[in-house]
Amino acid sequence: MNTLTNIKTSADYLLKRIPKQPTLGLVLGSGLGDLSQEVTNKLEIPYHDIPHFPLSTVEGHAGSLLFGEFQGHDVVFMQGRFHYYEGYSMKEVVFPYYVLKELGVKTMILTNACGGINPSYAPGDIVLVEDFINLVIQNPLIGPNDSTLGPRFPDMTQPYDQDLIELATHCAKELNIPVKQGVYGFFAGPYYETRAEIRAYGRMGCDLIGMSTVPETIALNHMGVKTIAFAVVTNMATGIQNKKHDHAHVVVMAKQASTTLSLWLKHVIQSLSKE
Repeated sequence: MNTLTNIKTSADYLLKRIPKQPTLGLVLGSGLGDLSQEVTNKLEIPYHDIPHFPLSTVEGHAGSLLFGEFQGHDVVFMQGRFHYYEGYSMKEVVFPYYVLKELGVKTMILTNACGGINPSYAPGDIVLVEDFINLVIQNPLIGPNDSTLGPRFPDMTQPYDQDLIELATHCAKELNIPVKQGVYGFFAGPYYETRAEIRAYGRMGCDLIGMSTVPETIALNHMGVKTIAFAVVTNMATGIQNKKHDHAHVVVMAKQASTTLSLWLKHVIQSLSKE
C-alpha cells in the first residue's frame, strides 16, 4: 500500500489541483471540524477522489483534504482520519501522511477526542500528549522498509517535538488555558475498554486512552515530520466514570471543548516560524 509509486500517484494528483504546497498539516478529530471554516483561499478535495486514499467511515468526520491559508501559513487540514478498527491495515491508516509529506508538509498537528485515565483530568480538559504507549500488537512500519521514506528503525525518544510542546505551553499560558501533559495509550477498539483493562493501562502509565493518533505519530516520526498532539478528554475511562459510554456524548463534549482548542491552535500556528 505505502509504496513510493502509490504515494507519488496520490501526491501528483493533488499537486495538479492545489494552488500552493502546504508546509503545515492539521488533523481534526471527532467534533473538532469548526476550525476549517477559518481557512481562506480554500480548496476541498474529497478522499474518494484521491487515488489510493481510504475513506473515512466515522460519524462526524467530513472525509476530505482542505487546502488553503490559515494564520499566515499554507496548510492542509485532514477532515477525518482513518482508524485501525475500521478494518484498514495500519499501512492504509497512515498512507495519507506519507502523501502530505510528499506535498511538502514539515510540521503536523494532531488532535483527538479520548478518554481520561488520570484522575486529575476531567471531561473538557485539553492535554498535550508527551509520549505514547502502543497497546496494539500491530504498527504501520511492520513489513519491508523503503529507505527513501524513512529509516528501518526510527528513533522514538521524542515522538512529540519538544520545541512544539514548549511553544504550545507558552501560548496556553498567554491565553490562561490550563496546561496538562500526559501519556496517550493506543487501544484498537472499536469498543470502550473494560474496567480491568483501564486499571491495567493506568498502572502501565497511560493518562489517556484512545483509538487513534499513535499509528500516525509512528509514521510521521519515520518520515522526520515534526509532530505535536492535542488530546481532548471527552469522558473519563471505564470504571473511573460511573456511567456507560456514548459516542454521541463524545462528539458533544469535543465540540464544547473546540472553542478553547481552536483559540489555542490559532495562537500556536500564528507563533510558528514559516519553514
